[in-house]
Amino acid sequence: MVYDWFNRQSETAPTHPPTDPEASSQDSQQETAANVDDDPLEWARQAYARLKAQKEQANAITAEPESESAEAEPAEAEPAPVAGLSLLEQAAAQRQERQQQLEQEPEVADQPIADATVAADRDEEPSLGEFDDTFTWSAEVLAAQGRQAGQVTLEEIDWLSRLRQGLEKTRQGFVTGLLENLGDDPLTPEVLDDLESLLLRADAGVKATDQVLDALRKRMNEQVVDPSEGIRFLKEQLRDLLDAPIKSSGVDLLAPQRGQLNVWLMVGVNGVGKTTTLGKLANLAVRSGYSAMIAAADTFRAAAVQQVQVWGDRSDVPVVANPSANADPAAVVFDAIGAARSKGTDLVLVDTAGRLQTKHNLMEELNKIRRVVDRLAPDATVESLLVLDASQGQNGLKQAMAFARAAGLTGVVITKLDGTARGGVALAVASEAGLPIRFIGAGEGIRDLRPFNSFEFVEALLAGR
Repeated sequence: MVYDWFNRQSETAPTHPPTDPEASSQDSQQETAANVDDDPLEWARQAYARLKAQKEQANAITAEPESESAEAEPAEAEPAPVAGLSLLEQAAAQRQERQQQLEQEPEVADQPIADATVAADRDEEPSLGEFDDTFTWSAEVLAAQGRQAGQVTLEEIDWLSRLRQGLEKTRQGFVTGLLENLGDDPLTPEVLDDLESLLLRADAGVKATDQVLDALRKRMNEQVVDPSEGIRFLKEQLRDLLDAPIKSSGVDLLAPQRGQLNVWLMVGVNGVGKTTTLGKLANLAVRSGYSAMIAAADTFRAAAVQQVQVWGDRSDVPVVANPSANADPAAVVFDAIGAARSKGTDLVLVDTAGRLQTKHNLMEELNKIRRVVDRLAPDATVESLLVLDASQGQNGLKQAMAFARAAGLTGVVITKLDGTARGGVALAVASEAGLPIRFIGAGEGIRDLRPFNSFEFVEALLAGR
């Protein structure tokens, strides 16, 4: 089954749907009987039972064909000899056929064989763990977004558990202090002062902090605000702040447009994880049912091309590169666009060299790449995504604002949220740089990057309240 993460839906129908209308009606009644508002624990149990049954059924289905094929299929047969040809002539004909096949493929970089870790990453599938607090929390987050128990997917449960774990360091510093200050009494000005310190320590930025606190003070002046209402209102304000640039962009969820070429440029300074992020995006696209290609246009950094090749191998995504020293990045993009158009590829991901926004020659290189894309594929949808390291905090914010002016950014990817207590920088990026957050990374694994969802981010940030 392919789960399209960009559109949050499965592309295959449920296996073996009920044929008995009475049974189907009973299932529907049982599903609606446990309303998440009335009994969230029972709702989560229903979701867990459905996922467990689906997993067992999928395992049984995949096991049957393997056993049948093991009995029925003989050993790998040799190609049938062609009548009238000698063995040498047959071998020559086979070599010529393979050569013709290779010539029809676009020129791509040789990809080294990945190690055992790469193979494990490629074969990694989400697993259904125990029915514990993590599962029930993840199910409740999905339920709060209007999902039914039968619509909960293992892919989403797996990601939410990763996101919650990834934001642990930020949550420990933020939520623990918040709980100590709130207690059971209504909100007071002193509590808001403490909240201000917590937000600033999480690198939420002055503008975002002021916006949230002003809204809370206004609510306090209108009525007495108890702790639970204060938390609910705080979550609402944080979501609105994160969603504002997304709504302004007119694109709620960034996804490759099917039926046309999409080119996403990955930009940023050295060390933020551009190449790693690009590799994870390639994997995400393939898992979501899109065809992808990588342009290794970082020709400046040593071993950058080899690193991209490994990421391409992880997801079976072709990599277009020029292994020669000091190759022109725009020429690599030129070759990639040509190959993608000939193959009907959905998405081309362009890895660019790390650069400071003050380096005018390197910024001009980005403009040259963009001109090549516009000339070769004028109808393509082009995105320029800045990769930010969350652990850099306010320094990352300054990078975002400078790059936004110089590189025509359309969005931000925030990485390494799992390694810092500064996850609040997402709020600063949205409020001060005015850039929509498109993807977030919360781990080292190949599956630890997903499209940004403000509701899920805030819930994970404030998990436990």
